[in-house]
Amino acid sequence: MSMLNKVCLITGATSGIGRATALELAAQGAELFVVCRSGEKGEALIAEIKAASPDCAVTLLLGDLGKQADIHRVAQDFLATDKPLHLLLNNAGVVNTHRKLSGDGIEETFAVNHLAYFLLTELLRDRIVQSAPARIVSVASEAHTFVKGVQFDDIEFATTPYKTFKVYGHSKLCNILWTRHLAKQLQGTGVTVNCVHPGPVNTGLGHQDHVIIGKIVGFILKPFFRTPAQGAATSIFVATSPSLDNISGEYFSDSKPKRVKPWAKDDAAAERLWQLSKTYLKLA
Repeated sequence: MSMLNKVCLITGATSGIGRATALELAAQGAELFVVCRSGEKGEALIAEIKAASPDCAVTLLLGDLGKQADIHRVAQDFLATDKPLHLLLNNAGVVNTHRKLSGDGIEETFAVNHLAYFLLTELLRDRIVQSAPARIVSVASEAHTFVKGVQFDDIEFATTPYKTFKVYGHSKLCNILWTRHLAKQLQGTGVTVNCVHPGPVNTGLGHQDHVIIGKIVGFILKPFFRTPAQGAATSIFVATSPSLDNISGEYFSDSKPKRVKPWAKDDAAAERLWQLSKTYLKLA
């Protein structure tokens, strides 16, 4: 869809593929609302967007996606503008090398990578439907292949050995199951719901715990990584391509639909995850 004068809200836009996606959407004429945890980084992003696309209307929404109260406030701040919402792009994510808790006391990877997507989308859901045709695009990952199903008996990895790639992959599996379930719920509303795999991208993701080690590993692996702009290409394609006006519930890689593992198509697991997520988020 043409992004000229379309209203878009994007999380995790201060670096990596989120930043590249925001810059491209602004260049295409979209009005942007960017959700950032750091006001300083958010203002720097806005300055960069305005420098590249002077006519772009861009608004900063401050919030920590690891805190449900912040997500509620971000949603309310947007809804108070009375603007439509044509594109919600759930992009923010974390990778931790050891178990950490969110501001709400929930294992952080699950809280930020899955529950934040779920909560923000639910809080904005009615506005998105009212704005149809509209799209919800979420960044998932091929890391969902690192697990073989949702670990319902220990979804926060409280007793299971904490392995970075397994925990991250588990959260990305949740993204895919949630996307498919939400797409079914929104059939016939004019809102499509899809998720994407950006590919291996050279970003700061995963450097939170060990900055120096992260930089060294990033330097060594740099020749094998995509640039953030290349990694953002699939997100932008799924957000804007007219060919996807009626495509929903899919997983995209390299701007093409890609088959997911059988456990990412488990409808019973998706329903169970949905209900469990609502409990965590205290949603009726």
